[in-house]
Amino acid sequence: MSGDHSHSEDQIDGGSRFNDSHKHKDKYKEKEHKHKDHKKDKEREKSKHGNSDHKDSSDKKHRDKEKEKMKHKDGSADKYKDKHKDKKDKSLDGKVKKEKENGFASPLHVKSEPEDFYHSPKHEKSLKRERDDDNDSEFKPKKIKTENDKKVKKRKQENEDIKPKKTKNKKGEVADGKKKAKKEPEEKWKWWEEERYTDGVKWKFLEHKGPVFAPPYEPLPSNVKFFYDGKHMKLSPEAEEVATFFAKMLDHEYTTKDIFRKNFFKDWRKEMTSEEKAKITDLKKCDFSEMNEYFKAQSEARKAMTKEEKLKIKEENERILQEYGFCIMDNHRERIANFRIEPPGLFRGRGDHPKMGMLKRRIRPQDIIINCSKDSKHPAPPPGTKWKEVRHDNKVTWLVSWTENIQGSIKYIMLNPSSRIKGEKDWQKYETARRLKKCVDRIRAQYREDWKSKEMRIRQRAVALYFIDKLALRAGNEKEEGETADTVGCCSLRVEHIKLYPENDGQEYVVEFDFLGKDSIRYYNKVPVEKRVFKNLQLFMENKEPDDDLFDRLNTSVLNKHLQELMDGLTAKVFRTYNASITLQQQLKELTSAEENIPAKILSYNRANRAVAILCNHQRAPPKTFEKSMQNLQTKIDAKRDQLSDAKRELKSAKADAKVRRDEKSKKAVEAKKKAVQRIEEQLMKLEVQATDREENKQIALGTSKLNYLDPRISVAWCKKWGIPVEKIYNKTQREKFAWAIDMADDDFEF
Repeated sequence: MSGDHSHSEDQIDGGSRFNDSHKHKDKYKEKEHKHKDHKKDKEREKSKHGNSDHKDSSDKKHRDKEKEKMKHKDGSADKYKDKHKDKKDKSLDGKVKKEKENGFASPLHVKSEPEDFYHSPKHEKSLKRERDDDNDSEFKPKKIKTENDKKVKKRKQENEDIKPKKTKNKKGEVADGKKKAKKEPEEKWKWWEEERYTDGVKWKFLEHKGPVFAPPYEPLPSNVKFFYDGKHMKLSPEAEEVATFFAKMLDHEYTTKDIFRKNFFKDWRKEMTSEEKAKITDLKKCDFSEMNEYFKAQSEARKAMTKEEKLKIKEENERILQEYGFCIMDNHRERIANFRIEPPGLFRGRGDHPKMGMLKRRIRPQDIIINCSKDSKHPAPPPGTKWKEVRHDNKVTWLVSWTENIQGSIKYIMLNPSSRIKGEKDWQKYETARRLKKCVDRIRAQYREDWKSKEMRIRQRAVALYFIDKLALRAGNEKEEGETADTVGCCSLRVEHIKLYPENDGQEYVVEFDFLGKDSIRYYNKVPVEKRVFKNLQLFMENKEPDDDLFDRLNTSVLNKHLQELMDGLTAKVFRTYNASITLQQQLKELTSAEENIPAKILSYNRANRAVAILCNHQRAPPKTFEKSMQNLQTKIDAKRDQLSDAKRELKSAKADAKVRRDEKSKKAVEAKKKAVQRIEEQLMKLEVQATDREENKQIALGTSKLNYLDPRISVAWCKKWGIPVEKIYNKTQREKFAWAIDMADDDFEF
C-alpha cells in the first residue's frame, strides 16, 4: 500500500512541477521561435529554394504565429479549464465517496442476497469487487475502463495535490480515500430505533465462514538442539512442539513455580514416544536454552522486518479479516469479535492456579460446533475434515463453540461489542439497573427488617445482601476444590476472611475484609457497619473453624432466587451495576464546576470514575513503564515552566516599552505577549492535570467499570451538558460499542 502511495505521490509532485514550470517553458519557446523566424527570413533572401521547401517553411511560420496568438488567450482559457477540471473532480470524488460509504466498511444495509458473501463460481467476480471496496486499507473502487481513464486519474491526483498538507500523514505518505471518508458522516444502522425480537429469538438469518484455526506446527531447524543430561537428543514432532511451549517461557516467572513445572512435565510425557519416556525422567536435566535463544532471535527478526515485509503481513491479515471477520445477520454485515481459535500452549491461569502449566491442546475441526441458519451457506471445514456438529439455534448469540480441555469450559466465538446483539444486551442491563432505582428503598427496608428474623438462613441472606449492596461485592459461586484458584465472593466467604473490631480508629463496629476475589485480586477493606449487622456476624462465626463458611446456610442460587421475587430480572450483579452508575452520577454532580476548563473537567470525570473503580475493587499493578513515563512528563512540565517564565519576562519588557513609546505597534506587541503567556499557562495546566491523573490512577483500572458497569448515557449526557467532546471520554472502539447511548442520551438524562 505504501508503495502505491509513494508512486502516486511522485506522479502528483511531477504533475505539479510540470504545471508550475509551464509558463516559463512557453516564454522560452516564444523567444526561440522569433529568433528562428528571423534567421529563416534572411536565408530565404540570400538563396532560392524549391516550392516544396518554401511551402514547408511558410507552414511552420504560420503555425508559430498561431501559437503566439493563442498565448494571449491562454490566461482565460486556463481559468476555464481549471473550473471545468474542478467540477469534474468534485463529481468524481463524490462518486468515490459514495462507493466508499456503500461498501463493506459501512456495514449497515446489505441489499444483496446473503449468498453473495461467499465464493461460488457464479459470483466470483462480484465477490472480488465487493471485497476490494470493503478493504479499508486498500480502497480501489473498480470502474469500467475507457480511453479517458488515465486522464481522469491524473486530474484526480492533481486535484488531491491542491492541499498537500492536509492529505499527508505522519510518515509523509499521501492519505487515501479512508482519511476523506472519516470527514463524511457514515451511515449507521440505528438498530435501537427498530422493534426488538420477542420470545428469546436473537436472529432470523445468520451466515458466516467459521473460525480461523491456528497454523500447523513447524519443526525446529536441525541446528537448534535439545539436550538431556548434557547430551543432544532428537525429539519426535509431538514432543518437540510441547517442549517449545516451555522453552518460550524460560525467562518467565511461571517456569520457576513448582506446580507449573510439575503439571507441564506430566502433560509433556503424554506426548512422548515410549523411548523418550524411558529416557526423559527428570525436568531438571532438560536443557531448553538453544530453543529459547532461537525464539528470541525470531522475535528480534520480526521487530527488524522491513516496511514492505510488515505491509505484506498486514495485507494478509486484512484479507483474512475481510473473509472470516464478518457475518451476515438479518441482512446486515456485522463484525465478529474473536474469529481466530487460540493456538495450543501452556495454561497459565491467574494467581496460584492449581492447573497452571497444563497443556492446552490444539483445537481441531472435529471439536467445533457451528451455529448458523438453515437457509444460509454453511461454513466449509478444512479439506479432509468435518465439524463436530452444525446447529441452527436462533435463541443463542454465538457462532462457533468448543470445549477446552483444562477446565472443561465451553468457549465461544461471538459478535463484536459494537454489534446489535451486544448493544441490546448492554442497553437491557442498564435499564434493569434503572428499574432497581425505583424499588431499592423498599428492598433495603426489607433486608434491614430480616436482620431480626428468627430464622438463621433469612438473617444470613439479609446480611449478605447488605454487603452486596453497600460494598458492591460479587455474589461468588460454588467451586470444586482443587479445580480453580482459591477465590471467593460474598456468599462463599469463610470465617478466616473477616475480622470484627467493636472499635477501631475511632469508629464503632468495624469489619475488616481480606480475601482474594475474581482473577485472584486481593480485596482488602475496613468498613464500619450497623450494630445489628455486627451482632449477626458475631453470631454467624460462633463455634466455627477459620476455614468454615461464614454464610453456611446460603449460596448464590438461593440468593438470586430471592432477588427474583423482589424484582423481575434482579440478580446480585444488578446491584453492582446500579451502585456503580449511581455513584458516577452523584460524583460528577459534586466534582464538576462550570468555571473549570476542559482538561480540569476531564480530571473531575476521571476522579468520579475512580470512585466507582475503588467501590468495585478494580485494581491493577502499576505499569512497568510508569516511573519512566512520569519522569518524561515531569521533564515536559519543567520545560513548560521555564517557557512560561521567559514569556512573562518578555511581557513585562513589552509593557515597559509600550509606556515609553505610546504607539499602536507597541500596544499590539503587549497584546500578543499576553496571549502567548495565557496559551503557555493553559498548556502547563494541561500537563500538570495529566501528571495528577496518572499518579492517582496508577493502581486503579478505570476501564473495567467504564465499559461494564457504568451506564454510558450518564457520561454522554455529562459531555453534552458541559460541551466536552465525547472523544475525550470514549475512544473510537468504545464509541462504536456505545453508539446507541451517544445517539439516545440528551444533556438532561438522569440514571
